[in-house]
Amino acid sequence: MKLAYWMYAGPAHIGTLRIASSFQNVHGIMHAPLGDDYFNVMRSMLERERDFTPVTASIVDRHVLARGSQEKVVDNITRVDNITRKDREEHPDLIVLTPTCTSSILQEDLQNFVQRASLSTTADVILADVNHYRVNELQAADRTLDQIVQFYIEKARRQGTLSTTKTPTPSVNIIGLTTLGFHNQHDCRELKHLMADLGIQVNLVLPAGASVHDLARLPQAWFNLVPYREIGGLSAQYLANEFGMPSVTITPMGVIETARCIRAIQSVLNEQGADVNYEPLIERQTRDVSQAAWFSRSIDCQNLTGKKAVVFGDNTHAAAMTKILTREMGIHVVWAGTYCKYDADWFRAEVTGLCDEVLITDDHTVVGDAIARVEPAAIFGTQMERHVGKRLNIPCGVIAAPIHIQDFPVGYRPFLGYEGTNQLVDLIYNSFTLGMEDHLLEIFGGHDTKEVIHKGLSAATDLTWTTDGLAELNKIPGFVRGKVKRNTEKFAREQGITEITVEVLYAAKEAVGA
Repeated sequence: MKLAYWMYAGPAHIGTLRIASSFQNVHGIMHAPLGDDYFNVMRSMLERERDFTPVTASIVDRHVLARGSQEKVVDNITRVDNITRKDREEHPDLIVLTPTCTSSILQEDLQNFVQRASLSTTADVILADVNHYRVNELQAADRTLDQIVQFYIEKARRQGTLSTTKTPTPSVNIIGLTTLGFHNQHDCRELKHLMADLGIQVNLVLPAGASVHDLARLPQAWFNLVPYREIGGLSAQYLANEFGMPSVTITPMGVIETARCIRAIQSVLNEQGADVNYEPLIERQTRDVSQAAWFSRSIDCQNLTGKKAVVFGDNTHAAAMTKILTREMGIHVVWAGTYCKYDADWFRAEVTGLCDEVLITDDHTVVGDAIARVEPAAIFGTQMERHVGKRLNIPCGVIAAPIHIQDFPVGYRPFLGYEGTNQLVDLIYNSFTLGMEDHLLEIFGGHDTKEVIHKGLSAATDLTWTTDGLAELNKIPGFVRGKVKRNTEKFAREQGITEITVEVLYAAKEAVGA
């Protein structure tokens, strides 16, 4: 499939399209005003794909804004296949025009742009009807995918090419996997393996790996699997309303939830006339493929029992990780949180009873303060929480976007399915400071030349440590030194002390009963 995106916007709003446009093997065109080729860089750098979407620039300067940009936009849409050599060779099948802050400021009639462009191009042209001021990137991606699915289902219906006849054997549409999603490429491969083990044919995977011309085949599947809460739900709901297609929305992440997802699939298939029993497969996979159940009972993991952790991320991964930590690893989750404020009720229902506190916020400073307040043994969060963990000397396992290039591994590291359980156990186990690790660092000089730094969330501090105070603080083992330092500074502020000496350090120790 060839997909072209015309995005009339500044670079700050490219993210909305970045997720929605993750149809794999795309040779489309994205125009990013101000010369921003962020999408191009993200695809090639993070996923390390040799075949990625080319980007061209259309400069929108003050002169264009002064006289209006309608003609410039329309002219570029109609010439969308003449911008680069590759675009001249491979014309796009779909052009998506997206609203952004710039178009809103200029009060442009984007639907008129679409109508005029449709007269001059052979490609389908649609307007992504998302309000970028009221929804976040994930909501916009979910809605845009749903809109594309509806567009091509209705087009096939008008043309008489829509087939609703089910496949002879059980089949599934896997909806919501994107090329820039967190471990989605690996999850896709693992889900395909899992479906093969269940004897289920994969009808379509979208948006990654699908063509717009394939979308008319969606109703042929027996059911839809939506592994992520954030993207795919609206499309699955539309297919349920139009064709009565059932959906399984349980994320198969962790031993317990993977088994629950498989049992839900079994129920859906048997209700449609199949006669399947997946219990032997669940038992065999849990025993022979997944090492998680065995490892969580091993002597190595006994050291983690009762340790404190915090969890933060999108709804899917934060909820799943909270369940794994508490139910499968025996780790105490002090608080679990999500930045998906629009879906807060679902998240609360999923984690209530599994953690002491629920945090719903999209303010990273609030998250940082919450981490500093409870001082967990480990953090499981986004790249932002990883930065906080470095400041506080608390290890962090990254489980959700926002992410960094290092979170796109070259090797095979799924989070879903039974192989995903092994990867998750490794991530959890290696995210804690284990056993004698810090003591060995002390013994072999790992901390000899390391000055104690301020462990607060702000680089600025109103306190001064004297030479003798720092010398005494450096004698404290590294694994508790940060906590002692923060407690001492808290005591000093409460007492109105600005210079911390050895005497102040001892006084703070007595005050907390240590």
